[in-house]
Amino acid sequence: MAREEIVRKARRLREKIAHHDRKYYVEDAPEISDAEYDALIDELRSIENAHPELVTPDSPTQRVGGQPTKVFPPFRHAVPMLSLDNTYSKEELTLFHNRVARFLGAEVPEYVVELKIDGVAVALRYEQGSLRVGGTRGNGETGDEITANLRTIRSIPLSVRGAGEAGRLTFEVRGEVFMPRKAFERVNEEREDAGDPLFANPRNACSGSLKLQDPRDVAGRRLDAFFYAYLPGRGAPAFPTHAQGLDFLGTLGFKVNPNIRVCRGVEEVIRVCDSWEEKRDTLPYEIDGMVVKVNDIALQERLGATGKSPRWAISYKFPAKQATTRLLSIEVQVGRTGTLTPVAHLELVPLGGVTVKRATLHNEDEIRRKDVRIGDRVILERGGEVIPKVVGVVTSVRTGHEKRFEMPKDCPVCGARVVREEGEAASRCTNVSCPAQLARTIEYFGGRSAMEIENLGPAIVAQFLEKGLVKDAADLYALSEGDLVPLERMGEKSAANLVSAIEASKDRPLSRLIFALGIRHVGVRTAEVLADRFHSIDALRKASAAELEDVEEVGPIVAQAIADHFREPRNIKVMEKLERAGVRMKEERKAAPKAGQTLAGKTFVFTGTISIPREEAAAMVKARGGKVTDSVSKKTDYVVVGEDPGSKADKARALGVKTIDEKEFRRLAGP
Repeated sequence: MAREEIVRKARRLREKIAHHDRKYYVEDAPEISDAEYDALIDELRSIENAHPELVTPDSPTQRVGGQPTKVFPPFRHAVPMLSLDNTYSKEELTLFHNRVARFLGAEVPEYVVELKIDGVAVALRYEQGSLRVGGTRGNGETGDEITANLRTIRSIPLSVRGAGEAGRLTFEVRGEVFMPRKAFERVNEEREDAGDPLFANPRNACSGSLKLQDPRDVAGRRLDAFFYAYLPGRGAPAFPTHAQGLDFLGTLGFKVNPNIRVCRGVEEVIRVCDSWEEKRDTLPYEIDGMVVKVNDIALQERLGATGKSPRWAISYKFPAKQATTRLLSIEVQVGRTGTLTPVAHLELVPLGGVTVKRATLHNEDEIRRKDVRIGDRVILERGGEVIPKVVGVVTSVRTGHEKRFEMPKDCPVCGARVVREEGEAASRCTNVSCPAQLARTIEYFGGRSAMEIENLGPAIVAQFLEKGLVKDAADLYALSEGDLVPLERMGEKSAANLVSAIEASKDRPLSRLIFALGIRHVGVRTAEVLADRFHSIDALRKASAAELEDVEEVGPIVAQAIADHFREPRNIKVMEKLERAGVRMKEERKAAPKAGQTLAGKTFVFTGTISIPREEAAAMVKARGGKVTDSVSKKTDYVVVGEDPGSKADKARALGVKTIDEKEFRRLAGP
């Protein structure tokens, strides 16, 4: 195929995928199946792999990319991102309206009433129609730059070039990133299985997700976004009303909430707020109130702002849902990673449309801070929270028979030592073979990203444990067809297939084995980095925490977790059994860099504008064995500084990282 045709095909695929992203994630009107969509992505990815110079920043294959970051650089708002004043009653809403009307004289303003999405406020800047940078509100003047994480959210357009001339201009949008209820439930189910503390509500889950260091982890959280403000840049069209700006965002492909209402007068505003307070639970996402804005932009400018809030907008907060009940007992549960989680068992109580009988108490510190005791009358709140939280104790009705809670020093299931690391709130069982952890540990070991043992599901694992066939993941390799045939729904053919799958897993790459071990904080990417650095389980096991911390992308917390894992005698025993079973424990070292790989091992970061297109500059680095990341750290080798550089240049200088100009970059990466 001629190069011109390849370029055209890649462009057509990007446009087609962007169209289907919008139909699925923005308009909720998909036109093709998931399999057809995946085929388009695979076709584009194969072209880009063969021709890396064709990769563009707004390519759908680049949504999840970049290296994990340990520090988010500052994001400075060109226009302050003010917070809204809150009201909690219809009387306060009326007072707001009266202040606006009095300021404007005889004019009766038109209002836009929007759902107040319970998430994280963000700002996104587009230059020439492409997403350039995005960040959080922070203090209104400066937030955190989280562009790589925001790119993973599929309802956020990477470019808007398909919207005509306006789509190629520079502008800013502001919106709310949120976690839908179903995604929140799934995340908490996974955290409960892993023994991690549960998120109290979707807002906290969303905030925590956006601060994850690896964009690939953020992508797995299935975040979404609605946009509620359009700020035109140089030459971009301006509109006389806020509602028209929202309509324009919709034409550009941004997801604008469909429940926005334009109201005339405060009485209509109050009716809209009342209606949504009644039906808020019917939405697939959480709202905690409404936002009321003056629609006319000129009137907004006349009204202005106070030191921290606009005078032309206000938030009407719905009342929280509360109930009181008796705390009957506190049970300590143990998850896959050994986390001990205290769970409150309660007298049944209706709250927010559901009957509540249990609630997580998160950790020992939370119990101490709130002085929660067994037998207390506790106050539960479900103000936007799917999982109720204990917000207080009714101490006035205490009888003196209430009991203080003590976190056990030994695992309540296996009796192994419980540890609580410095600076952390969670306590953990140190025994990887703890029966409470074992079923989920074995399922995790055989999972698709780990040893990939086909048909090793929860029902089969449960039978293994019930029959005493396995006591840890290494025992899988001692199973025979004769052991499996007597199990329920396990005939001779199924038994033979499972034994073959277990046998085939012995030769998985070293990184898969490292991930399968379930070492705390070690995900797929970290496992790959460790395998590339140490080349064997034995070398990894012998590495000190200091040596581990020296590995790129491994910080002190992860390093200590790895070192602790290999100090535990039970974990060492599992390693020895895996080795005796013939599981691949090492891999050959990679060949030395090929000739011409002059930048092998070097990490580059770009900031500001240079004459070379960014994707072309990145391709130059990669062609010579180097890599490009989005954030600056002590492990960065060069920061290439162009015109109008951002905060990355400042951070590089603060960290002592070498900064170079375009001329020096061309000398290093050129032919």
